[in-house]
Amino acid sequence: MTGRALRAVLIALPTALGAKLAAIPLIPDGDGARELAEKELAKPEYQAAKPTLIDQWARAVIDWLADLFTPQHAVDLGPWAAIVIGAVLVAALIAVLLIWGRPRRSRSRSAGSVLLGSADDRTAAQLRADAERAARDEDWAEAIVLRYRAVARSLIERDLIAPAPGATAQTIAREAVVPFPGEGEALHTAAVAFDDVRYLGHPGTSAQYRALAEIDDRLRALRPQALPEAVSA
Repeated sequence: MTGRALRAVLIALPTALGAKLAAIPLIPDGDGARELAEKELAKPEYQAAKPTLIDQWARAVIDWLADLFTPQHAVDLGPWAAIVIGAVLVAALIAVLLIWGRPRRSRSRSAGSVLLGSADDRTAAQLRADAERAARDEDWAEAIVLRYRAVARSLIERDLIAPAPGATAQTIAREAVVPFPGEGEALHTAAVAFDDVRYLGHPGTSAQYRALAEIDDRLRALRPQALPEAVSA
């Protein structure tokens, strides 16, 4: 290639390259922009922030209520505006009560699946039967633990106490004193026996178990003298 030809190529190259670059759109057309937007919105961070159906429903209700107070709709509704809004508020209140205002009995029984620090769905009758089996095997520690659980479960089933999931044996004993004020000392002794064998590793005795069984039977036969305020409310 001669020097004159090389100079011609060098002169023409920027022009040709500029034409090529100019042909590439820096701003995408409508279809290209939509495709780029769809790809961007498909990323996980955008999907995680997407409103749920409940969010959309709540937004629609809020917008509808706000629209009722616009001058145009206020004139159209006239005296019926207060009735319509009142009906909406009553319906919302009923929905809240149905969802969050369930009776205390259901809540206490659901929470009662955790008993004395452990998950335990057995009924009082089942716990008593298991305790008796342990007693026949002379496994006094296990028998005492199960019988005290039976006492607690029985009080829960009768809606006499509503212990928190982390309630201790002494906490249950203190709650049980309210409906059975004359059993305070016996309940305290029973809770001590439970703690001794459950947490201190004491072997337990037949005398402790029999005393606990008597307390259980006595509480079942007694009529409560008072109900806890949280239960009766």
